[in-house]
Amino acid sequence: MDLYTLLGVTRAATAGEIERAYRKLARRYHPGINPGDRVAEEMFRQIQRAYDVLVDLEQRREYDRGAQVSPPMALEATVSFEGFDFSAPAEGPLAATFAELFADVFQEAAREAITPSQGAPVEITLRLSFEDGVRGGQFPLSVVRHERCATCSGAGRVPRPVVSCPACGGTGNRRWARGHMVFTKPCDVCEGSGRITSQPCRGCAGSGVAPRSEVVTVVVPPGIEHGARVAVPGRGQAGARGGPAGDLYVTIDIAAHPFLRREGRDLHVMLPVAVHEAALGARVDVPTLDGVVRLKIPPNTPAGQRLRVRGQGVPMTTGEAGDLVAEIQIVMPPVKDERSRELLREFGRLNDTNVRQHFLRNPER
Repeated sequence: MDLYTLLGVTRAATAGEIERAYRKLARRYHPGINPGDRVAEEMFRQIQRAYDVLVDLEQRREYDRGAQVSPPMALEATVSFEGFDFSAPAEGPLAATFAELFADVFQEAAREAITPSQGAPVEITLRLSFEDGVRGGQFPLSVVRHERCATCSGAGRVPRPVVSCPACGGTGNRRWARGHMVFTKPCDVCEGSGRITSQPCRGCAGSGVAPRSEVVTVVVPPGIEHGARVAVPGRGQAGARGGPAGDLYVTIDIAAHPFLRREGRDLHVMLPVAVHEAALGARVDVPTLDGVVRLKIPPNTPAGQRLRVRGQGVPMTTGEAGDLVAEIQIVMPPVKDERSRELLREFGRLNDTNVRQHFLRNPER
């Protein structure tokens, strides 16, 4: 079989790609993983031979030029691996021992076991009134999160009288067998020391963290949008193995206002105006977040007209505040007596313009 095909790589594969392909296959077919499986044993020999040729630059060149490759050597009788200690380096045709092939896996697991990691973030919602959302400010927020245990300082263990480790019998190493293989590694109970000098912390049950409720002050900038998130660094879950705490993310939920509506930096309001005020002009009170302001209604103001009050919109951390936009809504007051009706009839006779002529096909004359 073609050596490149055997390893599952192309002829243009780099040395690193050949190395990774070989390790993947060797882990699968290694005789120590498949004791008594002659097919796996033969496959492993072929994979080993393909790797030996392709990883060597001169042999690879010869092979690419068409040179024949000698068949792989048979494994020695010691292939049984019985009683083999994989903590020691191997030599000869079994150089690709379990320890070498899986060294990176063990190293990664060891790094994960001792490397501090940042804590998880905490997500929470802060509900604000419309006014508080527009103005911003500092708001207290109750948060429940896991914090580093004060009793053990996050270690999960506290000192105790020294005793011999019961897991390894005081040797500092633990051995176990899988099939014909015997493994040795430092004892994870005593961390290879052979002695027990600490015990799980009762305050956190050995986890290193404990739940805590606290009040966090959240700074909300003026003019923040509904649904925006504010980050509070270091107020998330405590980190593992002494790592830094995660962050707190606060989602802003702004309540609706009875009559004000926000569009970017501007505040909008529907302003009811009586018929005579729209026709003759007037000065009316308009509500804002800071009270009321007087707004001039020009004569003959139509419904839907928008009038602006400068600087009465949403304050911003950068740039000028927006405006208050008042949209005119003409309201017909109730006609309470005959005198009012007569005045309206007189008004209609004096102002007989057809207000519907712009959309009627046959307007009245």
